[in-house]
Amino acid sequence: MGDQVLVSTPVPARLRSFAPVARADARVLVLGSMPGAASLAAAEYYAHPRNAFWPIMGALFGAGPARPYAERLQRLSAAGIALWDVIAACERDGSLDSAIAPDSVEPNDFARLFRDCPHIAHVFFNGTAAETAFRRHVRGRIALPALRLTRLPSTSPAHAARGFDAKLAAWQVVREAATAAGHALAA
Repeated sequence: MGDQVLVSTPVPARLRSFAPVARADARVLVLGSMPGAASLAAAEYYAHPRNAFWPIMGALFGAGPARPYAERLQRLSAAGIALWDVIAACERDGSLDSAIAPDSVEPNDFARLFRDCPHIAHVFFNGTAAETAFRRHVRGRIALPALRLTRLPSTSPAHAARGFDAKLAAWQVVREAATAAGHALAA
């Protein structure tokens, strides 16, 4: 018998997402799928320098990438915007959503989020992967409040099908929803 060579396949790392950025008075929730490697390394949402999220938030809410991270989060919170990801933990090699091991997905605790933030009426998905993960792992598994669910084009640099101007135009609905919800609460 010849020598056998065992080839081991590396096990993808178990990654954990961030806590939500959400005040009790949040009216709009923006959901990503799972932070990428740059975001996890920086411990900041949308930290990849080519991700269009913060430039778009700068145009919509004055929360652009030139501001310190804490100030960007504060500006979004003040506008009634909450940030989170659908996935609490998963196994993934690299940063692409397509590399997430489907059987490894653990969703975040949305029952708690919606209990703690009862005014959220609109959920915007930052791309198809976030929407798909929400529909697969959250919707139908817990009781959800009445929500408007809207998928927006991903701000990821991997989603190059649309340029910045087209993405910004699509994301205008986030400002409209936050403004409309703010007026409804004030009435």
